Amino acid sequence: MTVPFLDVRATYQELRDEIDAAIARVLASGRYVLGGELTAFEHKFAAYCGTPRCVGTSNGLDALRLALRALDIGPGDEVIVPANTFIATFLAVSQVGAVPVPVDPDERTYNIDPSLVGTAITPRTRAIVPVHLFGQPADMEPIVAVAERHGLPVIEDAAQAHGARYRERPCGSLAKAAAWSFYPGKNLGAFGDGGGLTTADADLADRVEVLRNYGSRSKYEHEVAGENARLDELQAAILLVKLGRLDAWNRRRIEIAATYTEAFADCDLVTPYVPPWAEPVWHLYVVRTRRRDEFRRALDARGIATLIHYPVPAYLQPPYRGLALSGDDLPVATRLAGDIVSLPIGPHMPDSEVEEVVAAVRAVAGP
Repeated sequence: MTVPFLDVRATYQELRDEIDAAIARVLASGRYVLGGELTAFEHKFAAYCGTPRCVGTSNGLDALRLALRALDIGPGDEVIVPANTFIATFLAVSQVGAVPVPVDPDERTYNIDPSLVGTAITPRTRAIVPVHLFGQPADMEPIVAVAERHGLPVIEDAAQAHGARYRERPCGSLAKAAAWSFYPGKNLGAFGDGGGLTTADADLADRVEVLRNYGSRSKYEHEVAGENARLDELQAAILLVKLGRLDAWNRRRIEIAATYTEAFADCDLVTPYVPPWAEPVWHLYVVRTRRRDEFRRALDARGIATLIHYPVPAYLQPPYRGLALSGDDLPVATRLAGDIVSLPIGPHMPDSEVEEVVAAVRAVAGP
């Protein structure tokens, strides 16, 4: 049996009739940008996240960048980010002219270490952007506390955390704002690029709405130098259908993750650690092994697809050489990048594929 890393077609196969109807509805409407589908999705996703407002954007990077722009963060400013994250978190900061300041993760959770955030704050710090990496909430309470002491906004990068909860509260409602990605492989994914911002700050939401639409509230009247960064009607309609299945899909991910964790308990692997206050949604199931290349080759030979999230940290990539950081400056993130492996997980994985992954991993790394 061959087990793919993720079958993104499966959501369409499950919801074909509803999605086809939603697409037909949009096409028949003649309103393809900033119409009723977007408004409906924004209202429902905001309610799902426990926030008053959601603003749809063209992708997750735009959502995060526009949030920073709306907070007037720019050249000369610094923004604290996790060292262990996808490069988009860094890019949002540098694209507004600010400097990303990476902070090492907690080695157990892979998320930013709250105990290190305070020491990274300088007079130039203007915001903190924790990431809920792999679908597991960052430890927000101490991060928000240190931010409040310094008068700094916190923006959640929730691109991988649709439906995750922290201390019984939904991710996306834990700080000043949260940026979301609806890339096709996410727990809630569009059939193309898409993103959004959730917030309880009406002024911030209004500013992002203006920025995403050429800086305009009324046609041909432009308040600021905005952008074209809107979530289109087709993607909004598709996301509206999928949102109704998100909790069920997340429950299946949780079930598979629990099966993996139990099955690999005696294997030569480090399985994910979940703090008692976290309710992850397992966008990714990431293990660690010092024999990563050998481990991946052996699984590949058995038909099991794996990926690495992420093999080269953003601070060591060419765009960020100007930060003048080496692997020694951020030892935990650097070590994780050499050990981590993502195993197949998804809401439509049949039991037979889960069993195949378990058997293969145990054959390769078992006792």
